[in-house]
Amino acid sequence: MDGLREVSLQFLRDLFSFDQAHPLLFTQFYFWAFFAIVLAFLSFFKNKVLMRNAFLFFVSLFFYYKTSGLFLMLLGFTIVYNYFAGRLLPHCKKAFWRNVVVVTSVVVDLSLLCYYKYAYFITDVVNNLFGTSFVVKDWIATFGNSVVGSQAFSVDSIFLPVGISFFIFQAISYVVDVSRGVVPEPAEGPAAEDCRRAFARIGRKAQRDGGRSAAWTEQPKPSKHKYGIEPVRNFLDFGFYLSFFPQLVAGPIVRAKEFIPQLRKPFFLGRTQFGFAIFWILNGLAKKLILSDYLAVNFCDRVFENPLLYTGFENLTALFGYSLQVYADFSGYTDIATGVAMLMGFYLPKNFNSPYKAKNAGEFWKRWHISLSKWLQDYLYIPLGGNRNGTFGSYAIILGIAFLASALAGSWWVFGSVLVLTAIIANLITFKKSWRKELISDINRMDTMLLGGLWHGASWNFMIWGGLNGLGMLIYRFWASCNAYFKVVVIGLIVVAFGALRHFFGAPVFNLFFWWTMIILFGAVIGMMFHKCRKGKFINWISGAWAVLMTFIFITFTRLFFRSGSNLDPAEANEKAWNTAKNMVNQIGGSWDWSLVPQMAWQHRSIIIVFIVGMLIHWLPDNFKRRYRIWFAKMPLALMVLACAIAVFIICQFITADLQSFIYFQF
Repeated sequence: MDGLREVSLQFLRDLFSFDQAHPLLFTQFYFWAFFAIVLAFLSFFKNKVLMRNAFLFFVSLFFYYKTSGLFLMLLGFTIVYNYFAGRLLPHCKKAFWRNVVVVTSVVVDLSLLCYYKYAYFITDVVNNLFGTSFVVKDWIATFGNSVVGSQAFSVDSIFLPVGISFFIFQAISYVVDVSRGVVPEPAEGPAAEDCRRAFARIGRKAQRDGGRSAAWTEQPKPSKHKYGIEPVRNFLDFGFYLSFFPQLVAGPIVRAKEFIPQLRKPFFLGRTQFGFAIFWILNGLAKKLILSDYLAVNFCDRVFENPLLYTGFENLTALFGYSLQVYADFSGYTDIATGVAMLMGFYLPKNFNSPYKAKNAGEFWKRWHISLSKWLQDYLYIPLGGNRNGTFGSYAIILGIAFLASALAGSWWVFGSVLVLTAIIANLITFKKSWRKELISDINRMDTMLLGGLWHGASWNFMIWGGLNGLGMLIYRFWASCNAYFKVVVIGLIVVAFGALRHFFGAPVFNLFFWWTMIILFGAVIGMMFHKCRKGKFINWISGAWAVLMTFIFITFTRLFFRSGSNLDPAEANEKAWNTAKNMVNQIGGSWDWSLVPQMAWQHRSIIIVFIVGMLIHWLPDNFKRRYRIWFAKMPLALMVLACAIAVFIICQFITADLQSFIYFQF
């Protein structure tokens, strides 16, 4: 009897304790047991909106505790502070005081984010600038120890709380939207879109059966509140909005205008919605476990850990594999979150739209991490002036980031170059009025991408990654305005220049760029030949496919700096990330023994096959994918159960011994 009691107590301790080595993940059986219990309890009061929201709020807090431990207090502070900031806004009759509340709220939220995310980064900059040797210490943990009277918290290092970037950005959007007077709108997620299309295909009876689901996708009525969308009055409702567990730790970033209208709508889960929810969950698990984890554990992580142990071919294969891995990982999380939320009666916004079908870098960012792209557009790009005008911030941001990069590198040529370039652009904007709008728009785009890079991580590899994406967008805008003959001449001169650098200096990076520009030159020559021909459907398709391929190669190359800066201790991120990226460039751009390539390709055939299959599925037409989603959602229940059993069996074959955390947990 005592043994049974001890086992029971140990089970309860494990259940309600946080294990840093094994956080709660969507890919764990424990999560699905937890979610089954949540659904069971939810069924008792699903139509009692206040109780439902309160229950899901406390469930979400428990979920975050099992994911992040005592960082739950940080989430709690964010909820309490921004709730009262939102409630205060209607009482501010003058615009000045509303602005004071908004600015104070944004400063407090961003201060928390900067403390946990950029403490090491800022310390490195200060030490490099002034020759100091400051060491990072967790002062919040020190204060916590003084309060509890014991060494309960570690003060030697600052750990990044899981999902802090997501719930901080969500909190900022809430306060700003309440102040601005943003009109509520439905969440245009894949689940809502599929449901509308499914009901559009079926008859009147199905239309009647699906009628109640329209409450989730209909256009909300504009708020009558004088100062914006109505602030959430009930604290439990607001806490639920900011902590909703399916999207809490890795997005999508849910805006108040999309989710708050759902807080007061009754629960509804029709037969078709249930089918779509199950599909998205299985789809996400397949992406994560079959594609992402398999590529990571069996190849990509090993190569990125020590690139010098692998050949140029293997480094290049790992780089392309990582492009698929990070997409399958992040979009897989979003798919699971979409399905889980839908089973509880809520719709999340679309976060991915086949990003590797993009024909240029700008289009890529309209398809990748859509919730972040829209957030940056609404709260950074447009306030900076967008494509209308420049502001002080437009120049301050780009010069500030160049200053930080120079301070980290210990060399001021970057800052000097950017300063000169900025001065030239400022003069062109002043005296060349016909260029003003385009140049201002380009500066604001570059600022947005640089800060978007820094949002992902506090190392200069992320700044390089963001800068390359911004540069890719600007170059495409210029490239698209050029005629076919000019393109061939320009890229031809660039090929000659890299060829000369490659010949005289022999650096691997010049060799890499030489072959890359050769590929672009080949496409430019073919494009010039097509330009002479009469354009037809086939030629347009070839042109589009080539643009997609070139964009994918460009985005994959930028991933080199993204991946090198990931999965690192912040204390050593800058140096180690740069060395990893440099070593990979040297291996890929170095000399290859082509006689060994077929042998290595055969040796890594399973990785290459998984990559090819994953990309082919990704490139399937959207209409085809939508058809098989609708077909799955509408199949008979018995057949759906059988399909689920087969899918789960296949997915389980790819589960690794140690489950991998989702990549975006660290952002």
